[in-house]
Amino acid sequence: MKLGEVSAGELRHRLSLDGLTLAMPPFVVRIRSDVASLADDLALMYGEFALHAADDFCDFHVEVMHARGLRRWFKPLAEFSSDGARSFVPLPAQQCYTMLEWGLNWCVAAHAHQYLLIHAAVIERGGQAVILPAPPGSGKSTLCAGLVHRGWRLLSDELALLDMDSGLVHGMARPVNLKNGSIAAIRDFVPEAILTAPVPNTNKGTVALMQAPADAARRVREPAAPAWIVLPSYRAGAAAELQPMEKAESFMAIAEQSFNYDVHGALGFQALGRLVDRCATYRFEYSSLAEAAAIFDGLGA
Repeated sequence: MKLGEVSAGELRHRLSLDGLTLAMPPFVVRIRSDVASLADDLALMYGEFALHAADDFCDFHVEVMHARGLRRWFKPLAEFSSDGARSFVPLPAQQCYTMLEWGLNWCVAAHAHQYLLIHAAVIERGGQAVILPAPPGSGKSTLCAGLVHRGWRLLSDELALLDMDSGLVHGMARPVNLKNGSIAAIRDFVPEAILTAPVPNTNKGTVALMQAPADAARRVREPAAPAWIVLPSYRAGAAAELQPMEKAESFMAIAEQSFNYDVHGALGFQALGRLVDRCATYRFEYSSLAEAAAIFDGLGA
C-alpha cells in the first residue's frame, strides 16, 4: 500500500499512536507525531512511497511531538527525537515538517556509514548521474529542482549515497528543500511543481519543500553510475557557464562536503579517488534556470 492510499483521518490516527512505517529506500523509517498538520505534509510529499507493516525492521525511529506543559498551548513548540533521544532544540510547531526533513537528514548523515555520504544533489539521465556538491547558499537545490522537471531524474537533493564497492550512487527521492527566493524561482520555472506552504522565520529563512516528480518516486530503488561532478554557484545576472575543473580540486571539494570521509579512512580516500577519476569535473555558474537546463542538456553530447 502507498501512503497516498491512506485517508487523512487514518494517517493522523496511525501517526499519533504506534506511528507510520514508511519506505524511504534504501531505508525504512518509523514516524510518530501528535502534530496534526504533519500528516497533511507527509501525504503531499510522500504519497507515492510504500508503507511497511508496523512490525517490520526500521532503520530509524523518529518522533515529532508537541512540547509538554504550557508550550503545547501557548506559542506551541514541537520537538524532534530519534530512538527516544531529543536531537534538536524545540522549534515552533508550524515548522514541524521542515524539522522532520532536517532530522531525517541528520539520521542518515550520523548513522548510514555503509555509504560514503556527500552533501550533494544527484540527478540522473540515461543511467548516468550528475553529482552536484556544494555548501548551503550555492543554488544547488534550486538547480536540482529545475532540472528534475526538464528530463533529469531526482536521486537526492541533500545526500549522495556512494556505494564504495560498486561505485554506484543511491538516492532517496525525498522532497527538495527550497529557501527564500528559490521558492518563487521554481514556481515561475515549473508552475506544475507541487510545494508545501512556505514556512517563514526558520533558521534558514522561509522554507518550502518540493515533491519529487512521480517518476523519481517510482524508480527510487534504481542507483546510477556517476559520470559528472559539477560544482554549482548561483550569481545574480550571470550567464550560464560550464568550465572544466581540475580533478585534484574536485577531489578536495567533495572531501570537504563529505559527512563521513574521515570515518572511512583509507577506504574513503580510495573510493573518492575512483569517483573523481571516472567523472568529468566542472564548475558551473548560473542565474537563469532556462539557460542552465540548456547547458545540462548538452552533457555527454
